[in-house]
Amino acid sequence: MARIRYMIEDVDQAIAFYTRHLGFTLGFNASPAVAQVTRGDLHLLLSGPQSSGARALPDGQHPSPGGWNRLIIEVEDLPAVMETLKQAGVPFRRDGIIKGPGGQQIWIEDPSGNLIELFEPARQEPRH
Repeated sequence: MARIRYMIEDVDQAIAFYTRHLGFTLGFNASPAVAQVTRGDLHLLLSGPQSSGARALPDGQHPSPGGWNRLIIEVEDLPAVMETLKQAGVPFRRDGIIKGPGGQQIWIEDPSGNLIELFEPARQEPRH
C-alpha cells in the first residue's frame, strides 16, 4: 500500500474529481477537513484547509496545493483518456502528449491545482 497526502482547497470537490475522472473510490469522508480515496493499493488523503495536515508551521507558512510533485497513474490508451478528460473540462497543465523513451504522458490538474501525470509506458518489442 502507498499513501499520499495532497493539500486541497475543497474536500467535496476533490472527491468528485478523483472518483469521477480517475477511477478512485471513496474510502472515507470527514469533509470539510479530510477524505481518503483509493485506487488499487494507493490511498490518497485529500487534506482540506481544516485538516491537521494544513496547520501553520512555526514560521507562519501554510501547506498549500500545487507545485510540481505529482501522482502518476498508468493508463493503457493515453490519447483516448486525454480526449475523455478534455470533453469533461479537466484542466491540463501542458498541452498535448509528451513522448519519451519510456512512454508518453499528459499532465492534468485537480480542482486545487495539484499535478497528476497520466502515463502510458512504451510497448516493449519481444526479443528474439
